[in-house]
Amino acid sequence: MKHKLGMLGLTATLVAMSPLAAHVSWAQAHRVSLSPADEGWISRVQAALGATHIVKARFQQIAPDGRRTTGTAYLSRPGRMRFEYDKPSPLLLIANDGKIVYQDRDIGQVTSLPLERTPLGLLLRADLRLSGDVTVTGFEHRDGQVFVTLVRTATPSEGSLTLIFNEQPLVLRAWVVRDAQGQDTQVDLFNQETPATVPDSLFALPRDDD
Repeated sequence: MKHKLGMLGLTATLVAMSPLAAHVSWAQAHRVSLSPADEGWISRVQAALGATHIVKARFQQIAPDGRRTTGTAYLSRPGRMRFEYDKPSPLLLIANDGKIVYQDRDIGQVTSLPLERTPLGLLLRADLRLSGDVTVTGFEHRDGQVFVTLVRTATPSEGSLTLIFNEQPLVLRAWVVRDAQGQDTQVDLFNQETPATVPDSLFALPRDDD
């Protein structure tokens, strides 16, 4: 089960909290140096995320061991996400109500994690600001793509989230979650749609008896 949770860069092991001042010092030391042009891109990325509300897409997920899986993803910002894996995979992942809930339908097991204790939770924030309690630790602009790596300033040891945008137009096309153990999981989005609405039932959290 632990290996399967790693497929999305999530971990059931919660990292012990250290004093806030120590984490802030770490974040300050690891904050990337940005040029004025870079700062402009960061502002545009922040605005693009803020303007992103509902997305439906096909996805390919690359696990730390290189294994690839596919499925359909729904993002409903803020706070909601659904990853429905293609058969024969029994996996389902839903984020809602401040939690990420992972279900293995084959064995009827459900695992829940606090959304704010995973790097992926940053993507679903209602008002993501790339400053303050979020630290930008990496930035690249190359080959028509923009890469921005983020950590929570107070808890950087819990992992990082790298957002990958196409430059023209500025659209989120992938992300990489690095978990607390330093393992990377990449998700690429394809055939994106932006429907006006999606059914609330898509984000109903699974239960052990489902």
